[in-house]
Amino acid sequence: MTRIALCQIAVSEEPAANLRGAREALERAAAGGADLAILPEATLTRYGRRITDLAEPLDGPFVTGLAEAARAHGLAVVAGVFEPGEGRVHNTAVAIGPGGGIEAAYRKIHLFDSFGARESELVAPGDTPVVVELAGLRVGLVTCYDIRFPELTRTLVDQGAELFAVIAAWGSGPMKEEHWTTLVRARAIENTTWVAAVGQAPNPQVRDGFGIGRSMLVDPMGVVRSDLGPAPAVQTCELDPQITIATRNALPCLEHRRLPVGRS
Repeated sequence: MTRIALCQIAVSEEPAANLRGAREALERAAAGGADLAILPEATLTRYGRRITDLAEPLDGPFVTGLAEAARAHGLAVVAGVFEPGEGRVHNTAVAIGPGGGIEAAYRKIHLFDSFGARESELVAPGDTPVVVELAGLRVGLVTCYDIRFPELTRTLVDQGAELFAVIAAWGSGPMKEEHWTTLVRARAIENTTWVAAVGQAPNPQVRDGFGIGRSMLVDPMGVVRSDLGPAPAVQTCELDPQITIATRNALPCLEHRRLPVGRS
């Protein structure tokens, strides 16, 4: 069994305040016996033009503060930050080990140029899927809009992912919450793989529409094991690898594939 903490926190525009909130969430995760704690996308600061000024390198104070908390509590952490780039930033999921070391960094591949938003104006896309070993699991990293692209999670499962850690600052709006819950379950079902999806809780002090909550742990059969609803929360839940084995024995769809993934 691996114990995973879904850390559904509200995020402000101030990195220092967000670091305090993140560290408090990690303390609660550790108290709940978590081996791995997952924080949302853009935990460093909310989206907006300020991200180009507030972006930090991975050895900057924000990630360093998360790493210190990970080491103090002996748990692995996944969190979303913005890294400086040439003109544009990178929307990065950083994976930190229980010793405080950076184990991997995934730069978001699919940018949210939809529903009137233009993430690509501020963010440069990454190009490399990432699977990292955390808490005894091979974890595939997925960020928000990425969840709409099944070829990414199929690539991750082919690289040995046993869990998809999905971090998000999901936008609100008509049908958006339904899309989120449906897509998270679909990625679990089609890959017979656990999904831990963690979004920002709504922040009532801002009106940008990012953050709906609804963080979930979904098992390989698509059963929602935990759903945090809209309010800020930290919940620790268990991932049982035997459920993956039983599901894949009953439903060997990964073995039944006939068409390659990719674009011609």
